[in-house]
Amino acid sequence: MLIEFFLKLRQGGVPASIKEFLMLIEALEQQIAFGRMEDFYYLARTCLVKDEKFFDRFDLVFSAYFKGIVGVEDANATIPEEWLRLIAEKHLTEEEKQLIESLGGWQKLMETLEQRLKEQKARHEGGNKWIGTGGTSPFGAYGYNPEGVRIGQQGSRHRRAVKVWDQREFKNLDDNVELGTRNIKVALRKLRKFARTGAPEELDLEDTIRATAKNAGWLDLKMVAEKRNAVKVLLFLDIGGSMDDHIRVCEQLFSATRTEFKHLEYFYFHNFLYERVWKDNRRRATERISTWDVLHKYSHDYKVIFVGDATMSPYEITYPGGSVEHANEEAGSVWLQRSLQVYSQAIWLNPQPESVWNYHESITITRDLMGGRMFPLTIDGLDRGMRLLSSTHVPQGRTQAMPLPTE
Repeated sequence: MLIEFFLKLRQGGVPASIKEFLMLIEALEQQIAFGRMEDFYYLARTCLVKDEKFFDRFDLVFSAYFKGIVGVEDANATIPEEWLRLIAEKHLTEEEKQLIESLGGWQKLMETLEQRLKEQKARHEGGNKWIGTGGTSPFGAYGYNPEGVRIGQQGSRHRRAVKVWDQREFKNLDDNVELGTRNIKVALRKLRKFARTGAPEELDLEDTIRATAKNAGWLDLKMVAEKRNAVKVLLFLDIGGSMDDHIRVCEQLFSATRTEFKHLEYFYFHNFLYERVWKDNRRRATERISTWDVLHKYSHDYKVIFVGDATMSPYEITYPGGSVEHANEEAGSVWLQRSLQVYSQAIWLNPQPESVWNYHESITITRDLMGGRMFPLTIDGLDRGMRLLSSTHVPQGRTQAMPLPTE
């Protein structure tokens, strides 16, 4: 059974070796893990995975291969309380959802939450007022409200929360994904501007022939610098939340850009651009980078590509404090406009189908801020986007320019 599991891991892209597999067998013989699937999971991952970036691939293969298997100790275990609570989740009909009205705007929602925190003294389940679970209150978890604050819930369900009061973990995109098609790379290659850089290392054949002829047949070698793609790219990647639905295509794009552009800098953000970005999702709480620093560090000749589904509460774009995760002092729209002031050649790639864009207010707002420079994350969309970035004419945005921040 373990041999087949090992082969499945190799097929799934986890570069485990025979030596590491034998190490796992030896550990099992020593009964380092016995009777509990959780113990075996951590032991197998420790032995077979050499790099953290392969954890996701390991998890996918492990869950698919061992689906339905339980540990010896857990065979007669009682049903966890968490399972019972999730079973009790309230799923309302469409008619019931239409009867629930929002509180009346962002400011009112925040004021009401503050008041609830002062008044509530105990846990609450169901209902439409208190912070609790399984109800229609704007505050809590595992219920429904068209405009609420999510507190204490594992993952998103309806994707209607305007604020999330939990610490969430996102995973880095894998830059070693083997693309299922070369078309993405072909589309990116339209964004090229070759220039000779570095030391003269390549033979200039025509100049060598010309110089040798002038030198009465004596060989006169002429060298030139290598031609390289001089295009410089800033890549901003939306991560987490609704973008989990588009991880595969984003990893393909990320892999292609890392291959095609030698001058590439990338940053992550969540939902919308604010005053800070980060390079590593595992350390995003401690190693943040000021967006102000990014705008001043990288010169205006960089081409900028935003990648995100732009699907969120409109408050996250238009209101100070509207971010779903933190209290941002300035609206996201302000920071996007500032970046467009510095980088005039910028586009937004959206993995959502173009046919649904008009049904999302946040996508409409983002597309307007980008001056219409939003393209679907498809081969045709990439082709159109790369052609626009390669052209000298850049459409102007539809909003007023904002001043750059100063210290």
